[in-house]
Amino acid sequence: MKLTAAVIGASGYAGGELIRLLDAHPVFDLVWLGAHSRAGVSLGEVHPHLSEGDRLMSPTVPEDIPSVDAAFLALPHGASYGLGHELAERGTAVFDLGSDYRFDTWERYETAYGAPHPAPERLGVWRYGLPELFSLEGARRVALAGCYPTAVMLASVPLLAGGLTSGPVVADCLSGVSGAGRSLRADLMFGQVAEGAQAYGVATHRHRPEIEMGMEMAGVSTRVTFTPHLLPIQRGLLATVTMPAADPSVDREDLLGILGKAYEGRPLVDVVDRPPQTRWVAGSNRALVTAFFDSHTGMVIAQAALDNLLKGAAGQAVQAANLVFGLDEAAGLGTTGWMP
Repeated sequence: MKLTAAVIGASGYAGGELIRLLDAHPVFDLVWLGAHSRAGVSLGEVHPHLSEGDRLMSPTVPEDIPSVDAAFLALPHGASYGLGHELAERGTAVFDLGSDYRFDTWERYETAYGAPHPAPERLGVWRYGLPELFSLEGARRVALAGCYPTAVMLASVPLLAGGLTSGPVVADCLSGVSGAGRSLRADLMFGQVAEGAQAYGVATHRHRPEIEMGMEMAGVSTRVTFTPHLLPIQRGLLATVTMPAADPSVDREDLLGILGKAYEGRPLVDVVDRPPQTRWVAGSNRALVTAFFDSHTGMVIAQAALDNLLKGAAGQAVQAANLVFGLDEAAGLGTTGWMP
């Protein structure tokens, strides 16, 4: 069995990773590449590391996109709500890496983005795509979770839902520069990010409402303080999540036991006994989670490390598609990272 696929937004970092994964996938056949700003350009000119570089990228005009089984959208914010809806209405299974359909209500979307949603009546129809925490059975419209929310929730939701911790939640996260995308920005130039680290979006970042929404979907209602930091590395994301222990007698064995039970049988999340490093997961679709108990303060510190372009974006989209089409969850997805 072969399933046809299209990547729309093929010229970006996440788009390139989607192409790399789908080209090597045992079931999906990548038949169409779309890139609005680089239409007519060969794949090799934009992604010289990918094979079959003579493939041309096409304009993202809806009527020109062929009928495919699965469409993967790796588009900027605001660019996928119309196209994604139209493709889904045709019967295509759509996997949107963007933010246009992640939120369940227009109020939460407006809180995150400071503007009304262009099609609020369509919110809540799309399934929120974080496969280890939320079922994708029967889904045809999947809005993939953001990279930071994925890491924060993988580390914390089983502990919160299991009653071992409570809110409020403090999430301090570190990410590589590729998480900001491929567009040319002065603040992302080498001279601006090398040899330093910086916080951004302090107390205002749009992923905070998304994290709170995901926790509510998992049966946990709490407030989150979320602070992202930019590191001078290409890829990788580390979330450190601090929460009060619900019981002062909790120990680390309890915490690891809950995490282990939550991810038992899930091939793309591993529970580890030491603080995970981003370089252990770079280049893989594997997430590493762990947790510690600080008896001095009565706080639990949970951590998750993942590759922001893979488990945080393109790899998670392919994982979701595998589940939607009844394939092995890890089909076409590597779990071995690279280092140094």
